[in-house]
Amino acid sequence: MSFPFTSLYINGAHLPSSNSETFKVISPSTHQVVGVSASASSEDCQNAIIAASNAFRTWERTLLSERRNIFLRAAELLQSPNSRKYKDEIERAVREETGAMPVMTNYNWVASIGLLRDLASLGNVGELGGLSFPSERISGGTVVVERRAMGVIFASAPWNSPVNLTLRAILIPILCGNTIVFRSSEQSPRSQAIICDLFEEAGLPSGVFNFISTSRENAPRLTAEIIANPLVRKINFTGSDRVGRAIAIEAAKHLKPCVLELGGKAPVVVLHDANITEAAKAIVHGALLHSGQICMSTERVIIQRKVYESLRDEICELVRTIKAGDSQTTADTKVRLGPLFSESSAQNVLDLLHEAQEAGANILAGDLKREKAFIQPHVMTDVKSGSRIWKQETFGPVIILTAVDSVEEAVELANASDYSLTAALWTSNLYAAKDVASRIHSGYVNINGSTIHSESAYGLVGLGGSSGYGRFSINDFTDMRVVVTHPPGPTSYPLFN
Repeated sequence: MSFPFTSLYINGAHLPSSNSETFKVISPSTHQVVGVSASASSEDCQNAIIAASNAFRTWERTLLSERRNIFLRAAELLQSPNSRKYKDEIERAVREETGAMPVMTNYNWVASIGLLRDLASLGNVGELGGLSFPSERISGGTVVVERRAMGVIFASAPWNSPVNLTLRAILIPILCGNTIVFRSSEQSPRSQAIICDLFEEAGLPSGVFNFISTSRENAPRLTAEIIANPLVRKINFTGSDRVGRAIAIEAAKHLKPCVLELGGKAPVVVLHDANITEAAKAIVHGALLHSGQICMSTERVIIQRKVYESLRDEICELVRTIKAGDSQTTADTKVRLGPLFSESSAQNVLDLLHEAQEAGANILAGDLKREKAFIQPHVMTDVKSGSRIWKQETFGPVIILTAVDSVEEAVELANASDYSLTAALWTSNLYAAKDVASRIHSGYVNINGSTIHSESAYGLVGLGGSSGYGRFSINDFTDMRVVVTHPPGPTSYPLFN
């Protein structure tokens, strides 16, 4: 049986690996092979870096309007009513490689169109062209502050929203005039490689975007080699904090900067005057979408005691209407959640649940079982704040409920985490909303909304620790350079006085 093959994409050419190595991609839903991908060699990685470096010489000098127009053409190609090529391929590849349900396969298509358009309008001449003003120290001198592209950027994005997150990893760097060597997830190379054809058709010059995929076994060694290459100027990575730490260590060896977006343990604070029905829907949506496998997924719900029981009951009622399973093989309308990333991922979630129960937590919904990579949604209460399930990102369909008496206690528990990516706050009091939101330590605080929300112009980022560092922004993918023009004429130098 033949399977779809994902090639490397180096300097505008689709290529097998130089040593002919490949790896298989296994569906988490069916546990069957759904594709074969080229597994890059050291030579392939170095060729991709050289291609990006050569392309940078001309790409950094292109007009900003030209870069924007390529993004807009790519968005038009994705949305074109005359061709469903990209939409169909995205939905098919994401479903087969990641086990995503229709809501998430469609999101990869729709969100990608929006991201291309949003970021095409992000940069302006002022931000990238810099400022000019008279020197404060040299009479008649002028100062120009420029933001200039850095060079070759090494980027990686995960499998859980493969098309959209790939675009997020590369669009702002490319808009700023950088060139890219991108490494896909081993779970979703075909989904992420769709970007190669999209940008080629949109007119992106050869070498600006280079795509490599590697087997899981070779990834650590090749990643270290890429980071060590002197032509690579910066790294951006989205994924687990475990891998993020390893990348940061490699980058530190060569004093190279990183943008790292590593995960979340998103809290929701619900005050006594909140709209309970709307809060319950937002919480369940935020916790269970994509089986909780989103870095912004709601995991901890901290509720003032006055409304705890009513919100608890509404959340449990909603959770019981949702089941995990293979939507391709069942007609059960409750099946709205797909599998977890792998059986080991599902087992890890189950281990955390059992451990918490043994320490005194109560299970309000869920069966504490798994069927291969499928795990049903769970709701827990009486979880100790120092336990592993409280501190670690589960990346599964788990909701932890905690009752508190005061706002101060709620804020303290919300901040009791190394993951500071997103949060949410529910209240009908505008003054309380502004006051409490400013005290929650998180990159984003959504008032009366889901934790699963960010704004394109500001980039998704936490405040450090396990959530990551830096932003996907113009400032993070450009260097600030200062050019001082000294006036003509004789100058007095102290050495010669």
